[in-house]
Amino acid sequence: MDRSPDIRDSVPREQGYTILELLISMGILVTISGFMLHGFVDMNRLNQEQSNRSEMHAAIRNVTALLQQEVGQAGRLAFPAPVSLTAPVTASPTPISATVTSVAGMFTGMRLIVGQGATQELVTLTGVNAGTNQIQAVFGFGHATGDRVDPAAGFGSGVIPTTHANGSTATVLKILGDINGDGNLVYVEYTCSLAENRLYRNMVPFDAAAKPAVTVEQVLLDNLMPNPPDPGGAVPPCFSYQEHTISGRTYVVNVAIMMTVRTHDRNPITGDFEVVTKALLNVAPRNVFHTWQMESLGYANRIQPLPATVVNLLN
Repeated sequence: MDRSPDIRDSVPREQGYTILELLISMGILVTISGFMLHGFVDMNRLNQEQSNRSEMHAAIRNVTALLQQEVGQAGRLAFPAPVSLTAPVTASPTPISATVTSVAGMFTGMRLIVGQGATQELVTLTGVNAGTNQIQAVFGFGHATGDRVDPAAGFGSGVIPTTHANGSTATVLKILGDINGDGNLVYVEYTCSLAENRLYRNMVPFDAAAKPAVTVEQVLLDNLMPNPPDPGGAVPPCFSYQEHTISGRTYVVNVAIMMTVRTHDRNPITGDFEVVTKALLNVAPRNVFHTWQMESLGYANRIQPLPATVVNLLN
């Protein structure tokens, strides 16, 4: 008796993976995943390395650019706004008062150019009254209301010489002038503190009663390192100076700046810190250089003395 065909016999049977095939597939997948993970880790390490190095180079580049700009401005003198007489002045062999539009930036001992044409003259201030906008000086000529009042030349000690009492040193650069180019006279100190691995910048108005103690808000670099020794074994300082002396007055005509910094984090590949040294060997304080040339030509009477307030800030 013939058996009727079972419909299940006509349906093709599906067969799954064998254990061996599954193990081979998993092995291939794990191998590929391992290569991908290794590549991802390498890329992450490379990104950290590049970011760490870029941060270090950007920090030292920005600081040296700021130093170059501010040293170049040292010794500059200007007023925040044009100044003129608001009342006529008569000639007098003794100091008399004159009223001006503003005494901002003026100090006792300052040298001014007053007037124009045949009556233009150089006067030295014997007093300044900020409350009444009055100055005191000996005037050789009479001057009319509206006559211009301008500062004469600049500061010969725009970069405070090393020979001055409490002057600049190998680790502290002291500068004075219209550093920001806005007519406001300021005093600035850059301090390389290798004990703290920090570079500080401390800026105050020239007539400040005292300078504040350095704090973390004044840190420009916090990964400062000693400079590498030269072939003779000496360690170059952060700041060195080229100075010239004429008639007992010393001028800093060039400043050399050298700083070494390291990365904040270790290289994720080598495990070491990366270090870079940047040197600016001839940063010229052009305004100081100009005053040095003026004295060389016999015009020392136009060079500004250090204000008494700045002398106090040097301590």
